[in-house]
This record gives sequence, structure tokens and C-alpha cells, in this order.
Amino acid sequence: MARPHIEPFCDRDVPFKKMTMKGFGSGMHYKMLSLDTDTGACSMTVQLDGGYRQPPGFSWSELELLVVEGELQLGNKTVGKGHYVFFPAGYAQPALASAKGCQLLMMYNTGEPSLVESDTHHPLCRTDRFHRTDSYNDIPWALGSITKPSTATGCMIKLLNFNDRTHALTFLYCMTPHYWQDNISYHDCAEESYHLWGDSWIMQFGTVPTGGYFWRPAYINHGAFASEQGCIALGRVDSKLFNHFHYNPWSTVDENQTRAAARIAERDPNLYQWMVSHAHNHPHGPEDFERTMARVGGAHEAAQPHPSQDFRHSHGGSDHEHGHGHTHDHQH
Repeated sequence: MARPHIEPFCDRDVPFKKMTMKGFGSGMHYKMLSLDTDTGACSMTVQLDGGYRQPPGFSWSELELLVVEGELQLGNKTVGKGHYVFFPAGYAQPALASAKGCQLLMMYNTGEPSLVESDTHHPLCRTDRFHRTDSYNDIPWALGSITKPSTATGCMIKLLNFNDRTHALTFLYCMTPHYWQDNISYHDCAEESYHLWGDSWIMQFGTVPTGGYFWRPAYINHGAFASEQGCIALGRVDSKLFNHFHYNPWSTVDENQTRAAARIAERDPNLYQWMVSHAHNHPHGPEDFERTMARVGGAHEAAQPHPSQDFRHSHGGSDHEHGHGHTHDHQH
């Protein structure tokens, strides 16, 4: 199954567990935030003990890493709080160490945590997608208008990662003090968020504090929103972000999905006909009409295919419990 809805959850409410998976060495501890029990894809809060060392190597999953507290040494460069790195699947990560210990946010988006010791990239790795930045100091805050319709004034973003195939996004966002937005929203994508500082309030789920987290599947109502003192959080969506706004907090996931499909039928009837057709039970290829057909309202340029493969592979299982009614089976 895909990752279940996890909201609300605060990592301060559960203890760290020792990481025992092959390749990661001793001195690494984790709190599982969310987990896909089919693929092993997951998001974790990670604590590295002082003196921790990890050899160079690549993961079979793409990995996003953010330094939450302390200092981390990546190869010959020491980075601090707010440093963000995106490692594509198969990218040879440099040796990793922390002299005094640090806390990280680690998101394995396409498979389970893994480390194959290597100082060279996998031959199918999309090395062009690797990037790193000091997200606190190197990127200015921008208006939260990355998608239309957009959020209310006072929600700002820093874009950290964009996937040219899926249109998945990773970003920092902040709510300024006394921010509020009074409507209800849902999306066609799953979204997750981890509060780095401050708190916010969501009508259906209550207050999200520092260390608060959610994984919210598509079409689930959320809002109204507010933040009295302001907050800073890391956010991620797994595909194209579109804000469906309305004022009915009691609509169901099925009703929201039907409403979203009706909007697609209106703005792009050819795409809608393809979606509901029973004749597209084949893998997409470069020749597929979805990559080449003109969209209603103008030309469409899709991302070009790349000759890489899915890096997913199987994994084992054991016990994991959130303490908020969400229990998973996974071995670390």
C-alpha cells in the first residue's frame, strides 16, 4: 500500500531507535515519520552521535537531506543548519561524518534506505540532478505563488528541488506572524511537511508544533489555516501541485477526486478522455501521445525521457509504531 495518512504527529513524542541496516555503521539513530511498506520509501528524523562516520556510497533510492541542528561533514566540506542536499538514486555520496553530532531530516523518496559502498556513480544515475544549497542563506524568500490559485499573502517559499518528470517539489515555506487563510483546500498529489520552527494550526487536525509532521495523501481536505507567531517548515509534494479551493469541510475524498476530474474534463477534454479510457494499459514511452499531443489552450512541452531505470528493490519487514494509531512493519 502507499503511505497512509499520518496527521497529526510530532517526533518529540517518540524516542530514537538505533539504525541497524547494513552500511550505515554505529552511532546513527532514527525516528520514522512515514513509511511506504511496499517500496520502503520513507521520511525520518535522524540523530548522528559525535564521532559518527559513514563511507562514500550510493543509495538505490533518491535521497533528500536537510541539516536541522549541528554540523555535518560531507567529504571535505563542513555544513551547518539549513544545508540541503539532493542525491539522485545511484549518486556516489561523499564520506559523511559529524564530530560533535547533528540532527538531520532524511527522505528516501523512491525506495528503502540503503548504502552501497562506492566512490563512483551508478552508470544509470542522473548525475545532472544532484545539487546542494544553504537553504537559509543562499535563497531569498519568494511569494507563495508557485502554483495558481495560490495561498493567501503571508505564506512564503524557497524552492529547493524540482523533478522534471513528475513535477514533484521540495521547498521551505514560512507563515508570517498572524497568518490566516479561511478556505478549505485539497490537491491531486500527496504532500508532507516537517515543522523546523514555530507552529501553525489546521482546522481538522489542530496545532502542528516544532517537530510536527504530516503525510497527507491526495484529495484530503485541510484548512482553514493560521499561525499566530509564524513558522518555518520543509514541504514536499510527489507530483504537480494544484490548489483546489472550496468551503465545504465535509466533502469526502471521493467527492473531491470527482470534482478534480471534472475540472480536468473542462480545461483539457482530450486528456480527460484518455484518463477514463480502458485502452491505455501499457507503459508510457517516448512515442506516447501524452508527451507529444498539443494541450487545449496552447502547446505543451513535456520533459524528455531519460534512459535510466527505476532503482526500487525489495526489502524485509519488522515492527514500527507511531503511537498515533499508525503501525508499520519495517526492519532497520
